[in-house]
Amino acid sequence: MIPGQVDVANYQQQLTEKSEFLVERFKEFTIPNLETYPSEPSHYRLRAEFRVWHQDEDLYHIVFNSLTKEKVRVDQFPSASQLINDVMTKLMTELRDNQVLRRKLFQIDYLSTLSGEITVSMLYHRQLDDAWQQEAVALKERLNTEFNLQIIGRARKQKICLDRDYVIEKLQVAGNELIYKQVENSFTQPNGGINQKMLEWALDITKNASGDLLELYCGNGNFSLALAKNFNKVLATEIAKPSVESAQYNIAANNIDNVTIIRMAAEDFTEALKGTREFNRLKDVDLTSFDCNTILVDPPRAGLDLDTLKMIQGYENIIYISCNPDTLADNLTTLAQTHHIERFALFDQFPYTHHMESGVYLTKK
Repeated sequence: MIPGQVDVANYQQQLTEKSEFLVERFKEFTIPNLETYPSEPSHYRLRAEFRVWHQDEDLYHIVFNSLTKEKVRVDQFPSASQLINDVMTKLMTELRDNQVLRRKLFQIDYLSTLSGEITVSMLYHRQLDDAWQQEAVALKERLNTEFNLQIIGRARKQKICLDRDYVIEKLQVAGNELIYKQVENSFTQPNGGINQKMLEWALDITKNASGDLLELYCGNGNFSLALAKNFNKVLATEIAKPSVESAQYNIAANNIDNVTIIRMAAEDFTEALKGTREFNRLKDVDLTSFDCNTILVDPPRAGLDLDTLKMIQGYENIIYISCNPDTLADNLTTLAQTHHIERFALFDQFPYTHHMESGVYLTKK
């Protein structure tokens, strides 16, 4: 399928096929009935990236066919949010006749929100000058008569923000509104509707929790902030500096006082817990003051390293969010030795693709 295409009539079938695949893939484990959370069939993706094609006086977005590698013109992108579709049409109309803004423009990235904000990052094969900035400011003013939009210009070793480089997302989770700062070019959950369902699922499985929560790979505090009300305290780690800064902003924006974020890799934090190394970043954090009997991990596609995997086996409750069924199955081979699988969910974060987001809740035997 060409990236961005959707077949709404086929949505339920593709979701059923994913569900059946997961059940078959994990049949070696004793798993409960699979909980399946469907996405909106179209306009579900809050991020999109396009190359820009120059053809004589014309200018348009393109993507590449993953099978044939041929370029495909894109005037509308049904998998992306309606806001991205609306902005990309207006933006391209503005850029076609603007020789300053279109010169050596080769890519445009969009980051939108459910709350109606959007950033547009324009990438260039040239250095950006005062003339570019003047035209970009005028463009932003014209577009903001209709949209709540930020423009960022990028070139080699250069980044120009006309105002700010982030959007403010507002998620509705279990009847409450949560505020999240999301920085362009940093990781955020791509499917906002499914993200809300993931957070509600995590809230439900921890509704009777006690003690504190430890979270590894916390990003901008996506899960940490939502789950804070179910625990006495939350201790969370993240290595990416922009994500940690966003998490700190989000803690303040949501008036949450029981979440502590540490900028540290999960592997390093595991060493700190074992006492094999000391870290300056922990000098102001008393790890002994936390009584964490629940741990949440949301690792990259490679899954958990062996030391971290062994470490989390010591916790009473484990919440494992996975974007790769293969590494999840490999990690569960170890975790199932010490824990029962109580809940298993499929979150259709990436419709019409082979990618799957899963959630597993485990309790100690």
